[in-house]
Amino acid sequence: MSITMIDGKRFAEMIFYGANRLSQNAKYVDSLNVFPVPDGDTGTNMNLSIQSGAKEVRNNIVPHVGKVGQALSRGLLMGARGNSGVILSQLFRGFAKAIEAKESLDITDFAEALNAGVTTAYKAVMKPVEGTILTVAKDSAKKALEVSKTTTDMTVLMEEVVKEAKASLKRTPELLPVLKEVGVVDSGGQGLVFVYEGFLAQLKGEKVDELTTAEVSMDQLVKQEHHKSVQGFINTEDIVYGYCTEFMVKFKDSKLKNHPFSEEKFRNDLSEYGDSLLVIADDQLAKVHIHTEQPGVVLTYGQQYGDLINLKIENMRQQHTTILENDKVNTVQEQQKQPSEYGIVAVSMGSGIRDLFKSIGAEVVIEGGQTMNPSIEDIVKAIEQVNAEKVFILPNNKNIILAAEQARDVCDKQVIVIPSKTVPQGLAALLAFNPSVDAEKNEKAMNDALKTVKSGQITFAIRDTMIDNLTIKKDDYMGIEEGSIVVSNRDLNVTAKELLNKMLDEDSEILTIIKGEEATEEQTKAIVQFVEEKFPEVEIEIHDGKQPLYQFIFSVE
Repeated sequence: MSITMIDGKRFAEMIFYGANRLSQNAKYVDSLNVFPVPDGDTGTNMNLSIQSGAKEVRNNIVPHVGKVGQALSRGLLMGARGNSGVILSQLFRGFAKAIEAKESLDITDFAEALNAGVTTAYKAVMKPVEGTILTVAKDSAKKALEVSKTTTDMTVLMEEVVKEAKASLKRTPELLPVLKEVGVVDSGGQGLVFVYEGFLAQLKGEKVDELTTAEVSMDQLVKQEHHKSVQGFINTEDIVYGYCTEFMVKFKDSKLKNHPFSEEKFRNDLSEYGDSLLVIADDQLAKVHIHTEQPGVVLTYGQQYGDLINLKIENMRQQHTTILENDKVNTVQEQQKQPSEYGIVAVSMGSGIRDLFKSIGAEVVIEGGQTMNPSIEDIVKAIEQVNAEKVFILPNNKNIILAAEQARDVCDKQVIVIPSKTVPQGLAALLAFNPSVDAEKNEKAMNDALKTVKSGQITFAIRDTMIDNLTIKKDDYMGIEEGSIVVSNRDLNVTAKELLNKMLDEDSEILTIIKGEEATEEQTKAIVQFVEEKFPEVEIEIHDGKQPLYQFIFSVE
């Protein structure tokens, strides 16, 4: 089914997918980093930046796409780090400004917003350099405008955007000599490609895969093996401005009286003290990124306009030297990861559903469900596998809740069982999880989320029976709503229509269809056609769950 409109909820999901895709590949992006300074942190900076934006979006998921865009822009601005992170924030700042009044986006709106983001990003950079993330963003946005004139399908548009972004990325060494010398593509541009790939994966209902070797050329793999990091091609002495300096100026009226703020003057004045300068400003604050030899002078200048907040100064020569030393002795050691505060364990059947849970935050997914309940030992092992102090468990089946609770009682970690009885409930609870709030608030929010969805399944009867005055024959299809069999029929399509008639009403907004391993395309299309004709206001999402036993799982929000 083609997607012609994007509302706030879908756009939020696209952001989460994009952030996840970039996060999975941040180290790879770091390994490409040679411009503007070979400090090996582009992937890290872009990842931290977009995670800040995604966090703000997670707290503001609403149907109004403009408001979701504002949340993304706000989160990115506050969390933007490094050249590439700040530029990324500006791409989506311009995007958000273009859509702020819109309830939803059609293909033309989306293409125009991408181009508005490019315009904003170019203005923020003192001396734009082609062959960087800016070029990749510009080329792919231009392609979006062209494609928007020939189709109304958002997935088709995004496929072409990703295709052009990759082509533009491949051209970056021809535009930036240092990339060609080392034999890599631009790291920031690669980071943006990963974000766009995440957007596309959400629209197509796919998993967000980690980067595979098929996506990296053999030459790049050889270089990484021989040199370990491309930073080895650059001499530390070649770094002209050694301190990466970032800070925010929170404006004060008392200081602005004597020094009225002009973004253009502010940017021009700071340009005298270094390069890689980026300045972003609104009515309340200015954010600065600059590579300089005089960080103290730069900070003193900023203080003329207000208070300094969020200061960060890094010695890039030292960073580069450390990278070279690690390469030289070939002892790049992975430090033992400190446990995170939270982790998620979910139970599901079907590789597609497993991937869906992982794509939105579950660290470990136990194979199990109806007729295949995991043991307490299985659940304990999964809890121990998660490197976190507090672990939430989503059983996703009423017959697994007790085992999860018993596993909780024998573990040393703090374990919280969210009594989800169905896969839709588990997905809703996981989407309600917020890593920035305490465990008690998360437990309440996730439990509350269980009540926001209606769950339905279609399976088949293995024998004749009578339940609640409903006659069921062996091999009939059964429609189950919230654990109760409400319809039975020899024809799957009839069963699906009757079940959905009971589940959908005028308040329904989204129907998610999760296809089982035995579901056919013809059956799926018939269900979609029925819903589109009878409930035209309902948005439909389709995922290939590959689950056994259940031909279809339905979730209604």
